[in-house]
Amino acid sequence: MPEGPSIVILREAAAEFAGRKVLRVTGNSTQDIQRLRNRTLVAVRSWGKHLLLQFAGFSVRIHFLLFGSYRIDDTKDAPVRLGLGFSKGRCLNFYACSVRFIEGDLDAVYDWRTDVMSDIWDPAAARRKLRARPQALAADVLLDQDVFAGVGNIIKNEVLHRIRVHPESRIGALPPRKLAELVTQARTYSFDFYRWKLAFELRKHYQVHTKRTCPRDGTPLHYRKRLGAAQRRAFWCDTCQRLYGDPPDTPDDPPEPPRRRTR
Repeated sequence: MPEGPSIVILREAAAEFAGRKVLRVTGNSTQDIQRLRNRTLVAVRSWGKHLLLQFAGFSVRIHFLLFGSYRIDDTKDAPVRLGLGFSKGRCLNFYACSVRFIEGDLDAVYDWRTDVMSDIWDPAAARRKLRARPQALAADVLLDQDVFAGVGNIIKNEVLHRIRVHPESRIGALPPRKLAELVTQARTYSFDFYRWKLAFELRKHYQVHTKRTCPRDGTPLHYRKRLGAAQRRAFWCDTCQRLYGDPPDTPDDPPEPPRRRTR
């Protein structure tokens, strides 16, 4: 699933289509996508993991789910979910994604202050939300899009390692300094992710995600296929990542080697 920084990169690449009229619409979406024909794309926006194509009076929300992808001025050998054709043969094509219409003003739907990549990101609001959930696990709150819109599993694992906090730590047990670090690094690491992704070097900066050994102390990393309420993969170091509070009573999964993924 593309995380927030990847969606920002797509938004920036697709921004040049703003102001252009949609001349052709294709795709197997069950939504009434033909309503987009002959409509002008007003703006390309994003919120967290959502790409938002804004038209007069409504918008199209693209969510890439687990396996979604896109092509700009190109196609791939797969059924297109939504394809938009413009003049001079230019196009935007989206695959294996969710397509939904949002009627009315996007500002009435989205709180832009929760997007960790937004210019108006509000860390104080994030801290207030976390303090209201003292029993929640650190791994779960980082994936909560109402608190950290755009943060995904890679960012979660790397942020917790960066701030030396065990993923099963209870939010209410974190010292104020650690809580502040969690909020700050959710945003800071997201922008690091963005820069590394643009430079095609994201994976070489992974410290624990899909890794076997902690780069700080050489300790073999722990791996769990499903951790917390979110049931997402977790990688962490028991030596340098401290557990705050009582952990949930869930055993580790059997050891499983990290899987290599090709680009």
